[in-house]
Amino acid sequence: MFEIIPNWHPIFVHFTVSTLSLSSIFFVLSYIMRSHPQNSNIRKFAEWNLWIGSVFTILTVIAGWIAYNSVAHDTPSHEAMTVHRNWALATAGVFIVLALWLAYKIRKHHKINISFIFIIVIAFGMLGTTAWRGGEAVYRYGLGVMSLPAVENGAEGHAHEHAGQSSHADGNEVVKMPMDLNSSANEMPHNNQSDNHANHKH
Repeated sequence: MFEIIPNWHPIFVHFTVSTLSLSSIFFVLSYIMRSHPQNSNIRKFAEWNLWIGSVFTILTVIAGWIAYNSVAHDTPSHEAMTVHRNWALATAGVFIVLALWLAYKIRKHHKINISFIFIIVIAFGMLGTTAWRGGEAVYRYGLGVMSLPAVENGAEGHAHEHAGQSSHADGNEVVKMPMDLNSSANEMPHNNQSDNHANHKH
């Protein structure tokens, strides 16, 4: 059966980051290039990306919230994903407010002013921080990862050749260490946490 691990959050988040990044960049360009003949097209591109990105943001936050309350984790990874969650909620709120503000400006025939540009630049920075925090949660703490590679015999690395070469420089093999996303000896979901991790709050 088709399975998304841990859920749809990693899929939605790519659309959120890409559309909101494009929107932020092109809003700045449209403001700088106010006298350019193609300015209206640049602004329209920025507007549509902001609206589309806001829709994906809602989906991303919902899926992320489900992942936050279901993936197996320990105390350090819980702290990492909590920081990511807090940044994500704040960033999502700012961009959704910007989308509503933009709709109001268009309805009232108001121009995009420096205040709007200033806030969307700040939001862009928040988006980058949120994305980085999410990457840290996965690649540094292994959240949502089903298996991790382990090197035998305590070796530090696994060198190998590509392009049809099958030899391995260090003579060691990489093995997969299975991890249950819902339960583990060292990692527990929110609804069944270990004694040392039972008192944290969300």
